[in-house]
Amino acid sequence: MEIGIDSFAASPNNKMGEAKAIQQLLERIELADQVGLNYFGIGEHHRKDFLDSAPAIILAAAAAKTKNIRLGSAVTVLSASDPVRVFQNYATLDLISGGRAEIVAGRGSFTDAFPLFGLNLQDYNELFEEKLDLLLKIRENEIVNWSGKFRPALNNQAIYPRPLQKKLPIWVGVGGTPASFARAGKLGLPLMVAIIGGETHRFKPLIDIYKEAGRNAGFTESELKVGMHSIGFIGKTKQDAISTFYPSYKEMFDKIGKERGFPPVSKAGFDAQNGPTGALMVGEPNEIAEKIWRHSESLGGLKRVTFQMDAVSEHMHLMKSIELIGNTIAPLLKNKN
Repeated sequence: MEIGIDSFAASPNNKMGEAKAIQQLLERIELADQVGLNYFGIGEHHRKDFLDSAPAIILAAAAAKTKNIRLGSAVTVLSASDPVRVFQNYATLDLISGGRAEIVAGRGSFTDAFPLFGLNLQDYNELFEEKLDLLLKIRENEIVNWSGKFRPALNNQAIYPRPLQKKLPIWVGVGGTPASFARAGKLGLPLMVAIIGGETHRFKPLIDIYKEAGRNAGFTESELKVGMHSIGFIGKTKQDAISTFYPSYKEMFDKIGKERGFPPVSKAGFDAQNGPTGALMVGEPNEIAEKIWRHSESLGGLKRVTFQMDAVSEHMHLMKSIELIGNTIAPLLKNKN
């Protein structure tokens, strides 16, 4: 099982400058590489809260500071992007990093990109399907012939650069709709499931839909890889982790909840989500390693697990959490394999 970190490059809350925040993010990616983590993903948002509107640039800077860790998106908002530019950006990242680039293509949980780029939110699903089709064609073919509804056709168009890897890895990031799981399975693409609430085992029927669709399309079980993106934070003790994480988690999700009409986060609700079968992974290393393993067994086996810790703003707390994940949790999981 691969272990990694996903970050949305949280913007500072009047405590430090944005330039410093980006430099600290790069330090965290460098540390993740040093402690042996497998993956670091940068999200994509187009709002004041986050600094990740151009993730490939952040990842390219990280590539120059790292040696082994794989670098990719979490998630590329493909519905609002030009697949040609997405491919070019990540192929270039692949060349810079020596073959360590990946893409997690999804639709995103915020809608800010649609008005920003002049797109109709009602076309949400159609845009993603069409652009994913084009992205996959570009990956397979240096010379592309393609036509669609939302983008001008490509006629015998060469697209460069080509990545160092023979086949640039493209995952599909999904939330909770059965159609999204089935689509990824039909295409035989690895699946990254964002599980940020509820009980993790409830996603098993959706993963079963993905695997059945993949098998029916002729793909093998080994090709149908599943990863899990979850909110988490690691401390030396469970109480240390919760006392550091909960206040900022509540602040972040209360703000999002106010925008979307959700009730405020309660401590009781947080504790339930952080229980044995809940989605949150906030605690000490041994406990969280066991929880990850239980999640993997309940979901039929996980290829990758990534922690999203951006609710915490203090750089040193995040650095210590990354150290604990790399030096303690990863070896514990490796020993179980």
